[in-house]
Amino acid sequence: MHVIFWCLVLLYPYIENLGREGGYSMGLIHELVGLVFNMIPVYVMYFWFFSLKNKKKIAPFIVVFFIALAYIEFYFDGFFHSGDYHNYWAGILTNVISYTSLTILFFAVYSLKQLYQKQQELDIAAVKNQEAELRVLKGQINPHFLFNTLNTIYASALEKDNKTPDLILKLSDSFRYILTEGQKNNVPLKKEITHIKDYINLQEERLSNKILVDWSEDIDDYEQKIPPLLFISLVENAFKYSSMLTGEGHLIILKTRLKDGKLTFYVENSFKENSGNELDTDWKESGIGLENTKKRLQLLFSDRYKMEINKKDETFKVSLTIQL
Repeated sequence: MHVIFWCLVLLYPYIENLGREGGYSMGLIHELVGLVFNMIPVYVMYFWFFSLKNKKKIAPFIVVFFIALAYIEFYFDGFFHSGDYHNYWAGILTNVISYTSLTILFFAVYSLKQLYQKQQELDIAAVKNQEAELRVLKGQINPHFLFNTLNTIYASALEKDNKTPDLILKLSDSFRYILTEGQKNNVPLKKEITHIKDYINLQEERLSNKILVDWSEDIDDYEQKIPPLLFISLVENAFKYSSMLTGEGHLIILKTRLKDGKLTFYVENSFKENSGNELDTDWKESGIGLENTKKRLQLLFSDRYKMEINKKDETFKVSLTIQL
């Protein structure tokens, strides 16, 4: 870019005088000497002065430098002219104006370059900050899910249930998913669905006849990549509040749909008003649920998602739509 600019400066007088009788009268050596003298103040300013913090103290020396350099250029320029050379002071002033004009132009370029570099630094910092925040949020999910699943198996073991080994195996699969797939940026949708189903099975064993799960899925591409552990908090939230209800057969509806890159996840469950006060200590201490999900969605999808939460007639509904 610099080479092109100075080539244009060098050739400008010749281009300007194209078509005129006799063309430009000065030779190439004359223009090269002038080019060197123009380049000296510009690059002194570009590589040294512009980066100084306290420019005011140095400014008087720059003025003296410009005038001295203009005088030296005027002296050398005299070798290319006959005795009737142009006015002494006019020649020096012309040189100073030339230095100043080119310096202002390069200062504009320098400022734009600095702004671009700072913007790049800010963009990189923002990406790193977002990645760090996502790691923190994802890290919160892991102990949350595992803690409550261990409670499920512990309750089963106390009852000496024959299904305990099967529950441990399913928990092992969940461990594997979280420790491998859960650390990735994206996973196939089919793996995320399998992980959710394993969690549902664990909760069904624990809650027995108390809950009834209605799961449905309509997927046109099971290999579609999505962030891992994105829906587990919504599912867990449904089981958490359903577990506190009295009676049996409380329905939890879970629907997953993917069509043409539009992913929808729907959860519906019964709940009791003010039931949060009745949560057992383990649920309360581990619960981060919906807030965690909202933060991750905002960081991952910004304006490409919509989450609707509806609480009415002791029914809690969450509908999440993501444009992948």
